[in-house]
Amino acid sequence: MKFFENVFTYDYSFPAVSLAYFLRYPNPYSRHVLTTDVIDRYVDPKTHRLHTTRLHLKKSKVPSGILKLLPKGIGGSDSSGQSYILETTIVDAKEGWMKTESRNMEWTGILSVIEKQVYQRQPNEGAVGRLEELSLEEKRSEQTTVRTTVTFHSRFGQGKLLGRKKTEHTGDHTGEYEEEAPKRGLFSSLSTAGIQRTIELIGLNRTRDAVVKSKQGMNVVLERLRSGGVVGVLEGMRQDRDAVLGPDGGPWKRVWLGGNGHASLKEDDH
Repeated sequence: MKFFENVFTYDYSFPAVSLAYFLRYPNPYSRHVLTTDVIDRYVDPKTHRLHTTRLHLKKSKVPSGILKLLPKGIGGSDSSGQSYILETTIVDAKEGWMKTESRNMEWTGILSVIEKQVYQRQPNEGAVGRLEELSLEEKRSEQTTVRTTVTFHSRFGQGKLLGRKKTEHTGDHTGEYEEEAPKRGLFSSLSTAGIQRTIELIGLNRTRDAVVKSKQGMNVVLERLRSGGVVGVLEGMRQDRDAVLGPDGGPWKRVWLGGNGHASLKEDDH
């Protein structure tokens, strides 16, 4: 198991950053995100905290470095397909914090990636204890710090991998998979633990790059929000969708329009 941690501060108030988080897809740095759908949202009557569960559909593939470590047949055409990310968030607007958790729903036997973030309002000096009394000008000088922690865990070789489905022979519909027998060659010279560590390291290296792009994307959305409000953000989202689809709709047109049973990005959900 490997861990990645990063701390970053946005020069924007917590209300702006938390809103931008929910409006961050699509942006110029996340055009691989095809759709977003809110599947649950409510305010806890006791804590007054907003709870949201969303499902993101992303255009993705298993990294080539990982594919080289897998037995022949694991990966297949799905290696260049789509994957779902489950995201849960809790927002406390009064206390000024937001907690998020995102996890992959495919290839979890090969590599499970769980990302947790804590967004925390950082008031300007002298404002502690009187947050509700801050003027508009004072709130503009607020900052928001986000701490990101990502956990990588490969269970490769432990019996449940995306190999051959058990349902092919048993008729059971649990969705579990059997691992294919390791092939000779590379596998004969590497231990299971060594392969797991290598897979986790590949995931960690990819995450370092993804975190940088995530910050850049958030800053784009925050600037759109600052200059044009929510309308400016929605217009930017439309432009980014057009850039992905192209003038004739492109190969992902049916996905964006909710085809093939996929959820579509609903701006009014945000």
